Amino acid sequence: MPTSTTIRADAHGNPISGSSDAIARYDVAVDHLLAYREALLDAMGAVAEQDPDLPMGQVLIGYLSLTSTDVPDVPAAADALAALDQLELNDRETTHRAALAAWVDGDWHGAAGRLDDLLVQWPADLLALVVGHQLDFFRGDARNLRDRVGRSLGAVDPQHPHHGYVRGMYAFGLEESGHYELAEEHGQAAVAANPDDVWGIHAVVHTYEMQGRVDDGIRFLRSPSTQWETGNLFSVHNWWHLALYLLEAGRPDEALAIYDRHIHHAESAGVPLELLDASALLWRLRLDRVDTGDRFDALAAVWSTRTADEPWYAFNDLHATIALAGAGRITEARAVVDRLDRYVARTGAAPARSNVAMTAGVGLPASRAVIAYVEGRDDDVIADLLPIRGTFHGFGGSHAQRDALQRTLLAAAIRSGRLDLAGALVRERLGTRPSSVYALERQVEILLASGDQAGAAALEPVAATHRARFAAAATSTA
Repeated sequence: MPTSTTIRADAHGNPISGSSDAIARYDVAVDHLLAYREALLDAMGAVAEQDPDLPMGQVLIGYLSLTSTDVPDVPAAADALAALDQLELNDRETTHRAALAAWVDGDWHGAAGRLDDLLVQWPADLLALVVGHQLDFFRGDARNLRDRVGRSLGAVDPQHPHHGYVRGMYAFGLEESGHYELAEEHGQAAVAANPDDVWGIHAVVHTYEMQGRVDDGIRFLRSPSTQWETGNLFSVHNWWHLALYLLEAGRPDEALAIYDRHIHHAESAGVPLELLDASALLWRLRLDRVDTGDRFDALAAVWSTRTADEPWYAFNDLHATIALAGAGRITEARAVVDRLDRYVARTGAAPARSNVAMTAGVGLPASRAVIAYVEGRDDDVIADLLPIRGTFHGFGGSHAQRDALQRTLLAAAIRSGRLDLAGALVRERLGTRPSSVYALERQVEILLASGDQAGAAALEPVAATHRARFAAAATSTA
């Protein structure tokens, strides 16, 4: 077994085996990772090519392969794990290897736990922090999404150039946990420190989304103080957020234009993150009864290439089902559900397979509900979604992403005449977002369906006022 070179320290003072040149290349790659720069791909390639014996280089390659959440990338992570087994590792690297091995084996929760343990001893290990943060997001663990970063924030030198990126991560965890004022404070500070901190930008955008501050969100994303539109691996997702704001502002044509230019088109990379955003946007448009033309067809053609493998991440499977069902490819959509059914039945006794529980608990019923909605079986939609709406987080994603399921349930309740249920869902939404044009419009729809013409007439100007304010923000910053 080859012997690693002298143990030195990386840019954050963590012990790392390797030559000074190799460590420098690793530090550059981590720097790009924190900002999600496109340059990360070249930096990772340089580490892979020039430093195959650098343990943390192999750890980085393995993690980045898995954070794609794409089944075809799992073998690359397994190869990195095999390479680590041929190297001499220090204690920190050994713990990273254990986390990587757990994840490759399908134990997402175990991997997250091992990174928690690692960060107790090396709280400024920013690779462990950002990867653990992603794992918390993938698993829908809002508390640890917040607290993992909270445990490390004070251990990172406030003068270090990366401190702002840690605050950006903290902002997202705070937002997903409902601490909106603190989330905005940390997110704005992160962006002030690094205008290209697309994760910090994204955290602020989520904060405004959850408060119904659509006009603030539009102005923030279009402000010259943020740099997110190009040159990074997260731009598509932030374009998606802008499109959601425009939908709320009553500008679906502009949302569709963003879809065509920035979210899904012939030159799109076709990676899961982009495909997820494309499915989620088109589905919201469908629920709002907006004509999306043949866009579902093109999207389904790409997703159909990813539905034959062993299930790996239920969140992706749901969005593949959305694309297929939205395109009218019901037979293929049902084939995805059948594959998930067989997967759960076959591997349900394997507790280390985290995706089994994610699929059984949320992915399967949600996928069935999508097909039922397209087929007009609203009672089945309600039967699948209503019992689990309090545990949608169990298969990952953010509140904003999972809101597509809440909207599906509401749409089915209205369409089926379950107006008591629909009214309760709308009142719940307006309780936290009183300016939500979407919710106000649904409430008007419910009132009209129940014969309350006067109530609907009184509410329509309220929705119109908010819509006009949001539209003005969109127009003034165009």
